[in-house]
This record gives sequence, C-alpha cells and structure tokens, in this order.
Amino acid sequence: MQPPVIIYRISRFFYDLKIKPISWLFDYSNRLFFKCWIPGSARIGKNFTVGYWGIGVIIHSNTIIGDNCQVNQNTTIGKKITTNGVPKLGNNVYIGANCVIYGAISIGDHAVIGPLSLVNTDIPANTFAAGVPAKPIKENSSSKDT
Repeated sequence: MQPPVIIYRISRFFYDLKIKPISWLFDYSNRLFFKCWIPGSARIGKNFTVGYWGIGVIIHSNTIIGDNCQVNQNTTIGKKITTNGVPKLGNNVYIGANCVIYGAISIGDHAVIGPLSLVNTDIPANTFAAGVPAKPIKENSSSKDT
C-alpha cells in the first residue's frame, strides 16, 4: 500500500472514532509530505491507489470512492461552487492524470476517464470517457464480465 493511502487509512480510523483533531493531523501530514489532500472524512473503498504517490491529488471531504479505484496525479475531485453534492465513483474506476471531476455526479463501475478530462456530468458504467467536457467515447465491453 502506498504511503499517502496508509496515512488516509489511519486518518479514517481516527475519524470513525470521532477523534477528529488526530484525523486532521494525519490529513495535514499527507498534505505536507506528499502534496495531496485525501481527508479521513472521505469514504474510500479497499485497494485504492494514487499515481506518483498522490502528487497534486485533491479529494473533497464528502467524496465516496468505491473499491479498486485508481486516481492519478494532479486530479481534483470536488464540489461545484453553486450547488451541493460531490462526485461518487463506483468500483474499478480509473481516473487519468490531470482530471477535474466536480459536482453531484456519479461515475459508474469499470469506467475509465482519460487524462486531461473535465467531468461534470454522469458517466455510465463500462464506459471510456474523455475530453473537455468529458463525453463517453466508447463502451468498455471487456469489463462487463469481471
């Protein structure tokens, strides 16, 4: 497991115990040492990984991320200024480098978001999406069987 993810898991442990000051200490340690923001209040599933130890990764504190997801460097997952709600990522989602994902949207299971994409609408399951704004480019049929 990568060090920023280990620090997140420790922070989440203290967050669940409602010892928020210690949780925040680990959150800020991640920011200081790895230049990423993965707060303990975010709900992230098992086998989560970040590219290049999470350099530049920003995850909103209310974000929900499923199991077996990878978020690459310089990616922001956050809320839209004008509305409430944050993204929800399904299981087995891959987010390419330098993406911005924001708003009350969902990204379905087995979705792939290409690098340099801006995602502000829902992305269906088993879909490869890319662009500014991101649009579904093709269906990923090989992941349906897994």
